[in-house]
Amino acid sequence: MGTSTLTYPNGRLNLDRLERLVRQICDVANEGREVLVVTSGAIGAGMSRLGLTERPKTIPEKQAVAAVGQGLLMQMYEKLFSEYGHTVAQVLLTREDIEDRRRHLNARHALLALLRFGVIPIINENDTVAVDEIKFGDNDTLGALVTGLVDADLLILLSDVDGVYDADPRTRPDAELIQVITDVTGELESVAGGPGSALGSGGMATKIQAAKIAMQSGAAMVIANGDRPNVLRELLGGKRIGTLFLPQRRPLEMRKRWIAFFQTPQGELVIDDGACLAILEKGKSLLPIGVVEVRGSFDVGELVSVVDGRGEEIARGLVNYSSRHIERMKGRSTHAIEADLGHKLHYDEVIHRDNLVVTYTGGNSLAASTKQ
Repeated sequence: MGTSTLTYPNGRLNLDRLERLVRQICDVANEGREVLVVTSGAIGAGMSRLGLTERPKTIPEKQAVAAVGQGLLMQMYEKLFSEYGHTVAQVLLTREDIEDRRRHLNARHALLALLRFGVIPIINENDTVAVDEIKFGDNDTLGALVTGLVDADLLILLSDVDGVYDADPRTRPDAELIQVITDVTGELESVAGGPGSALGSGGMATKIQAAKIAMQSGAAMVIANGDRPNVLRELLGGKRIGTLFLPQRRPLEMRKRWIAFFQTPQGELVIDDGACLAILEKGKSLLPIGVVEVRGSFDVGELVSVVDGRGEEIARGLVNYSSRHIERMKGRSTHAIEADLGHKLHYDEVIHRDNLVVTYTGGNSLAASTKQ
């Protein structure tokens, strides 16, 4: 649930809408479904309590306002959910919590344990301590990552928009709502605009990126308007509203998801056309001979982005060698490198295919979609 759904334009909590959504969530849980709530609104609630009219711009100010607002937001959730007989738990995350493999698994186990106890987790980014280096950036991304973290079946993003349009409806009155999207490609991403409301940090672009994560994690995703009465009941009852993103038929397994989505690349490897073909069409590892350029400084085992000659990312992977060693190896065959060294390499591959995840998406998502 995004900031624009939970607050008025002035930053104060929209209690009527929040109560309606909580009631629907409780009803869904009463059916026996397992529900997790990823919420925005801490900074908005803090602004209201502190009497601020504009969103803070500096990190310390955002942290301070979030510290005030997070307690207020959780107090409201506790009050509303308890009225319908449900227990909630506060879960605050930063990117560090899910980048580190051990903490990643701990977060997963904690969330699943809460669900087994019948508790509804209320998840938010820990804005009080988060800085740019460890921020998710927006709660759309956080929601998608949590979806993959717990193997959820469906991600519903509630915002102030009805769904994805084939053009910007704010400037094109003839724009049509896209009902179903089967693939996210560059054309679809180009249609998405920038951030939406003044209080939120997300927009349609972040929702499209969230869809990529959810779809590759094996989950469906829906973007719908949180102001619509009974929006959750209608969606789960099968009514066709908003925009539905269909999950991939062959989703990534858990470890590949961790490589693809939960970490931040520490550098880039530019590769030639032959290496691109080998990775995309033949499922091969990345060998030193296919590397054209090394960008950034990284160590053994760190995540890097693999890009083609045009700078477009095609994959991400964990490297077997540091940037310094790959710089000396690039463009050369394994045999030539071993001849110079006088001994066999520890690894033939710069990135082994088991540690490599293809992120490139082809096709035409708009052409493959149906309009409502």
